[in-house]
Amino acid sequence: MQLRDTNAPLKLILSSLSNIFSVVAPSAGTLCDPDGELFIKPATKQEVEFYESANAQHPDLADIMPVFMGTLQLNNHTDISSINEQLPVVSDVLSEHLKEEVVALAHQLHPALEGPAPGEESIAWRPNRNKKIATDIAIVLENSAYGFARPNIMDCKLGVRLWADDAPEEKKRRFDKISAETTHKELGFRVAGMRVYRGSERDEELDPEEYKKYDKDWGRFSVSTPTVVESMRKFLFNPRSGVSDEDAKFVAEAFCEELKKVEKRLAAEETRMYSASLLFVFEGDGPALKHAIKVNAEAAARKEARMTERQRLKDLARREAEAEAAAHKGRSPSNAAARVDSGIDVSGDNDVLTRKAAGALDDYDDEDDDDVSSDGSVETLEPVLQLRLIDFAHAAWVPGQGPDENVLKGVRSLITIFDEMSR
Repeated sequence: MQLRDTNAPLKLILSSLSNIFSVVAPSAGTLCDPDGELFIKPATKQEVEFYESANAQHPDLADIMPVFMGTLQLNNHTDISSINEQLPVVSDVLSEHLKEEVVALAHQLHPALEGPAPGEESIAWRPNRNKKIATDIAIVLENSAYGFARPNIMDCKLGVRLWADDAPEEKKRRFDKISAETTHKELGFRVAGMRVYRGSERDEELDPEEYKKYDKDWGRFSVSTPTVVESMRKFLFNPRSGVSDEDAKFVAEAFCEELKKVEKRLAAEETRMYSASLLFVFEGDGPALKHAIKVNAEAAARKEARMTERQRLKDLARREAEAEAAAHKGRSPSNAAARVDSGIDVSGDNDVLTRKAAGALDDYDDEDDDDVSSDGSVETLEPVLQLRLIDFAHAAWVPGQGPDENVLKGVRSLITIFDEMSR
């Protein structure tokens, strides 16, 4: 099934809303080939360290974050050769065009790293309108929208408090005002942006790719606690794109289950994340969504059948081993004595049989083939949805301080909302 136009051009995202990531990750300098597997964006040292430590020491949390491929140093010396050297594992996946854009980005960002102009050190903090990050590092991540025909994307920024301890006072005041005036205050999150395929009956509201975009102002000024469920239904329930109510409810239920996993993982960690987000992606093309659900349901049924058969064989092997052990245990004393007289010690018979039974069960214990079909081929699944925890510029580990209830409040509110939308 052809899902994407493989000739679509690479796009360098600056501050416009012309790309699938512009709503959910509008940082200047973000790079992504819409048809590729990777996503490259400038990052702070703190964000890099958080990704690295999560992958090294907190695998359960890393499992709900984008797959982290590595980092790139960005400076005037960055060229295609240095990119290949820094990312040997994925260099073949990066197109030459994308590498050229990374080089251009490195040279573009470098002047910003040379420090403020004379006298600028004393200027008070002000909002970063162009979203540029003063950094010489980029992180390479999975593209969460890869493989979807028409990905619908929603970014939900988490927390009641949005600023880190080291934030300037003016930033704290501004962010507290945003929190107080939006759903952050009562629900612990707000919709920071959405992009919905054929999300309007009015063609003039759609972009050239037939998407309706909801920017950050929509989430700040048009969505309130009383209207949040109805507002978020626009993300899932979309008859014009061919998404049936039944399939929309299925996606809502699936997101609800994924959110419960996020809640469990975050509750088990001691972190503090400020302005982190949850990125929701699902197949926005109705026929493609229905097909993906069908394909995956059939694959799940086959997997369940294989697991049932494996369990049946394990039970059979266990019964046979137990029967053989019982038969040995019931031997007559004369037979046992004869074996001892011949120099054979039968005291370990049961241990031998136990090991034999264990070996028989091992034949049916290989769970690595759960996704392998009966003919030996790997089951190919089609993407239905993805949920990822993202944006860790202000994230840190805080041993001894307990889980991040500020973030968990938003996750739990989202669980309630998606549960309601699934009914």
